[in-house]
Amino acid sequence: MFHDSIRPRRLRTSDGLRRMVRETRLSPESLIWPIFVAEGQGIYEEIPSLPGQYHYSPDQLYRMVERARAHGVSRVILFGLPKEKDEIGSGAWAEDGIVQQGIRKIKELAPEMYVITDVCMCEYTSHGHCGILCGCDVDNDQTIVRLAQIAVSHAAAGADMVAPSDMMDGRVAAIRGALDQNGFTGVPIMSYAAKYASSFYGPFRDAAGSAPSFGDRRSYQMDWHNSREAIRECALDVQEGADIMMIKPAMSYLDLVYQCKQRFELPVAAYAVSGEYAMIKAAAKAGLIDEYGVMCESAVSIFRAGADILITYYACELADAIRKGDIG
Repeated sequence: MFHDSIRPRRLRTSDGLRRMVRETRLSPESLIWPIFVAEGQGIYEEIPSLPGQYHYSPDQLYRMVERARAHGVSRVILFGLPKEKDEIGSGAWAEDGIVQQGIRKIKELAPEMYVITDVCMCEYTSHGHCGILCGCDVDNDQTIVRLAQIAVSHAAAGADMVAPSDMMDGRVAAIRGALDQNGFTGVPIMSYAAKYASSFYGPFRDAAGSAPSFGDRRSYQMDWHNSREAIRECALDVQEGADIMMIKPAMSYLDLVYQCKQRFELPVAAYAVSGEYAMIKAAAKAGLIDEYGVMCESAVSIFRAGADILITYYACELADAIRKGDIG
């Protein structure tokens, strides 16, 4: 038996009513679209492992800008694909590096677009690791010096925000200090605060050419068995001056999104990574799921867990869904 006067279904009786009482609301302004900028000219190539996503040379970025504007997406995060790599990843902080070129081109084409840059070295090192090697290990303290140099070079090129993804200890403090010392006190840091050594990164590593040539990244990216350690990492980044904390990946780590939202006062971002996107695409192509429905449902779950910001390859499609009211 149930109490006749208590009927939760009353608030589900019409589409208009369901929209009015929704607990989780999304906005296109909360979406960030990852963009891959490739060194060269005339490059506009679909990424096989990420259907619907492209490599753009700087002269082709107008295509990305047109697509973003058409869907109402105004925030991007840039990843660079250089032609040349070396042991220390020197192309990452070069004044004419590929990300620096990309920033300047986007700002020329679309001054209103908010440009965030990934600060890491894995796309630029010949060995594919996220820093300077000492033997077969990444030297933490040498690496953070270079990461700070990369962040300053991005800010000098016009980046609105920098996002260190390397998971070195102390890198947020080093970057904050370098930005401030070089007159970029207004450039915020979105820290990959809890970045796990995940199996969901495969398509990205293919797209960015950033797979390590030996070993793995488990000595610096987090063990996916641990959650208390992630809270500690986030707390350290808060102390060091991060402005936004990010959890990566999103789907399998919603418990961390929730915990960070409850514990810290900073905005929380989540990255729906390449493997999450590719799985939805592959299952939809096989006729196993409704791509649009799963895209919407998975995005809402991330915001429902507490995310304020979502980095997603579905940014354009989700912005359309929000405007249509399907998930807004």
